[in-house]
Amino acid sequence: MATASLDWSEYAPPGFAGGTVTVGNFDGVHRGHQALVAATRQLATSVCGPTVVVTFDPPPHQVLHPGSERPPLTTIPQRASLLHAIGADHVVVLRTSRELLALSPEAFFEDVIAKQLGAKSLVEGYDFRFGRGRAGTNATLRALCDAAGLAFAEVPQFAVGGEPVSSSRVRAALLSGDVARVAELLNRSYRIAGTVVTGAKRGRTIGFPTANLGDVPTVLPGNGVYAVRATVDGVTHSGAANVGPNPTFGEDARKIEVHLIGFAGDVYGRAMEVEFVSRLRETKPFKGVNELVEQLKQDIEAAKVILV
Repeated sequence: MATASLDWSEYAPPGFAGGTVTVGNFDGVHRGHQALVAATRQLATSVCGPTVVVTFDPPPHQVLHPGSERPPLTTIPQRASLLHAIGADHVVVLRTSRELLALSPEAFFEDVIAKQLGAKSLVEGYDFRFGRGRAGTNATLRALCDAAGLAFAEVPQFAVGGEPVSSSRVRAALLSGDVARVAELLNRSYRIAGTVVTGAKRGRTIGFPTANLGDVPTVLPGNGVYAVRATVDGVTHSGAANVGPNPTFGEDARKIEVHLIGFAGDVYGRAMEVEFVSRLRETKPFKGVNELVEQLKQDIEAAKVILV
């Protein structure tokens, strides 16, 4: 398995050619994406070639609309790792440029699909659009494949709860704090990663030391207290995390504070991954430290029950 970052005019490594290709953003690698990769792998087996997934960096909308940047659900390395885990032999990260986005559907097919990737077959989702101005549809793609002698398959809508699964739906659920629904849409719990930074160190003075997570490049769940699993130096700990401000102490800044249950070591400056398992409650102010401490005890006990 390999991941390659390429300009649209560069040829992929030799081992990438002669397989089945699917193209998309794949942010979040949700269950709809998983169904698409599974169908791509099935067709790749029939043509005796690799399963190749193509994604973009940065997302096309950021190039077309500067200032529209927003945190993704997955970084490119996370996305590539997840795609490999669900069956992609190779991941191509196309470096998004205005030149790439200016290609007509026909030019994108000829220059990227046929030449760069040497595809034998293609698989796309039911709503796939491509080429300049998103002018190309699956009907366009099917006609181009027929003319070039390539097989083409379309994957139908994947729905959960009667609604299609999409990156936008995952993002909305995450921002509302509904991490249980997010896990249902992803087929796994949502995770973030960052570096433990120095905080106010107030937690240790009240008996609940926390690791403050900084440098998180992906979307944060909505404000609230969560049962989490946190991994540091390859060791996973049960924990409770607060996402949001700390109104009891008059702090408005949005932070991620993670209490590692039963852990007393120093993790400053280390990388940490946090898996959000369940939302325990909303963030709220307390009348004083004693009331806060009692609530924290309840949060930790609730987290233990969920994470056992």
